[in-house]
Amino acid sequence: MEVHHIRVPVSGTPAGAASARRRIAEEMRTWGAGLGPELLDSAEVVASELITNALRHARGGPITAGVDLNGKALRIAVTDTSFATPEVGLPDTEAESGRGLFLVAALADRHGCAPLPSGKRCWAEFEYMDAPLPATTHLPQHRS
Repeated sequence: MEVHHIRVPVSGTPAGAASARRRIAEEMRTWGAGLGPELLDSAEVVASELITNALRHARGGPITAGVDLNGKALRIAVTDTSFATPEVGLPDTEAESGRGLFLVAALADRHGCAPLPSGKRCWAEFEYMDAPLPATTHLPQHRS
């Protein structure tokens, strides 16, 4: 089982967040086609949403984004210096923002937020099997 990690500091600017999202997406794609395009696309959206939320709410403190792949799960985590715990909810249909955690909840298998001494860590996980089961099952042949 191959284990992969990436940690990226995120500067407190929209350009810095875009750069971190790009680096994470590029790195995840080098980890192998076994992840599948759907999982990779979903993971990119989730990473983007978690980074964007941290940028909006960390108020200039340090932000770190990371991804770990261990053969069972792909875990995305973003730490920031805000102590406020975000909540998933449906935004007003006319709101221009507020859908990020709703998307995270819809795409990831699990997600949450954990307090840290210096802020919090928001995370999301995607289940992943390092060795997928065969596509076909062989049944015993019956002879007449």
